[in-house]
Amino acid sequence: MTSSLRPRDGLKTPLPSDRQTQPDRRRDAFFDNAKYLAIVLVGVGHAWGQILDGNRTVETLYRVLYTFHMPAFIIISGYFSRSFDLSPQRVKRLITGVAVPYVVFEVAYALHRRLSEDPGADISLLDPTYLLWFLCALFVWRLTTPVWKTIRRPLPVALGIAALASVTPTIGNDLNMQRVLQFLPCFVLGLLLRPEHFRLVRRRSVRIMSVPVVAAAVVVAWWSVPRMETGWFYRNAAVQDTGAPWWTGPVLTLALFGCSVVLSACFFAWVPGRRMWFTALGAGTIFGYLLHGFLVKEGTYAGWFSHPALDRPLGEIGLTVLGAAVITVLCTKPVQRVLRCVVEPRMEWAFRRDPGEAARDRERREKPEVRATREAHEVREAHVPSRAGEKVSV
Repeated sequence: MTSSLRPRDGLKTPLPSDRQTQPDRRRDAFFDNAKYLAIVLVGVGHAWGQILDGNRTVETLYRVLYTFHMPAFIIISGYFSRSFDLSPQRVKRLITGVAVPYVVFEVAYALHRRLSEDPGADISLLDPTYLLWFLCALFVWRLTTPVWKTIRRPLPVALGIAALASVTPTIGNDLNMQRVLQFLPCFVLGLLLRPEHFRLVRRRSVRIMSVPVVAAAVVVAWWSVPRMETGWFYRNAAVQDTGAPWWTGPVLTLALFGCSVVLSACFFAWVPGRRMWFTALGAGTIFGYLLHGFLVKEGTYAGWFSHPALDRPLGEIGLTVLGAAVITVLCTKPVQRVLRCVVEPRMEWAFRRDPGEAARDRERREKPEVRATREAHEVREAHVPSRAGEKVSV
């Protein structure tokens, strides 16, 4: 991604025309497109997950999807976490953008379950509900970013941790740490990637090669349906919990990571790099991610997915289109404006104010002509003769 942000130190304030166009140039259309398409696939995958019983075709596509859709999203998250450095400003953003939404939505999902299914459902911040595991994982991953940026071989170390997690059932379910550790290599891979790596996979030759690769993945997934548990693709349990031999944990961890990387590359190869009608929605993917779970859960509680129409191809296609449409609506600007107070709260009242930061903010907001007048006044004051008739040196 070519950054359009210019360093502020030692440079003049951007002209008004620069400030007007800066928001459009700051975001890379490719990554916004990738985030939107990935979150649409997440929504579609959650819809398919409700109609898997006895449907080999849907389960085949579901397995292919679950091999790469979250890994691709996590890789992007890692890529944009490269600058995380535990500075106060970064920590504030981590708290307001990850920790607070997790607490708010964990309580909201628990209350929703109480109203719709189980009046006695517990509210537990240690046991993430449904899709909220990702916020727990993102919080842990970003906190450990300085570690991965410091050690010499971060990806092999992350893979070793993931492999060990797959054979360690005592990790338990607190904060869904199995997923945190088993998806860790995808995040670390994102930290290691550079813009040229994404340009590499977007070449026409890679796009063409991705077609037979995805076709082969579909064939393998079809073959695996009666021979392999779907739970492996969730990466949320140790191998001992499945009754399989212990050594299959590390083997499948490495195999799934390799497949995830290959299929994620195929996905990125087909993501458009220019601005599309959905590009702006890429900035609101967290809203679609957090909100669509309420509809999926309500459908499960109310029995919507048991309708006989969903057992037929036309019903399955309709459910797929509906899932994509719902995610799209939930990523739009009106939804963002209404729920930004809980998904991306500012919470300035909760943090200490750095005097130096406040001064820099005032300077950035100051108009160029006002700043020029102030600086000229300061220069004149600095050269005013002193009482002894001498100039004050500056």
